[in-house]
Amino acid sequence: MPRSQNKVASHRRRKRVLARAKGYWGARSKVYTIAKHHLDKGLQHAYRDRRKKKREFRQLWIVRINAAARMHGTTYSKLMQSLKAKQIVINRKVLADLAARSPEAFYEVVKFALGVN
Repeated sequence: MPRSQNKVASHRRRKRVLARAKGYWGARSKVYTIAKHHLDKGLQHAYRDRRKKKREFRQLWIVRINAAARMHGTTYSKLMQSLKAKQIVINRKVLADLAARSPEAFYEVVKFALGVN
């Protein structure tokens, strides 16, 4: 009995890989084995960087909050400690946005948290 190859499914699988590799440079988008390798690698990087992105944004927010806090005579750690002590629940993303877009509102938050008159 001859061996069955199921050409339709294998052709469809190759087409799917090459379609996802469209836009890659050179053989990475044209040769199946190379495209498959680079597609797998790209998906690994995408998976890793979706998690890495969260870390990088949190670092950016902390840097912005610290810079704005230092302009008002305090530090990031003292500000966050006093916010927590007063049970003010405001996340770093919003604080960083306040610091960048409306410094006077950020100053009011700092004043309230530190108890400055």
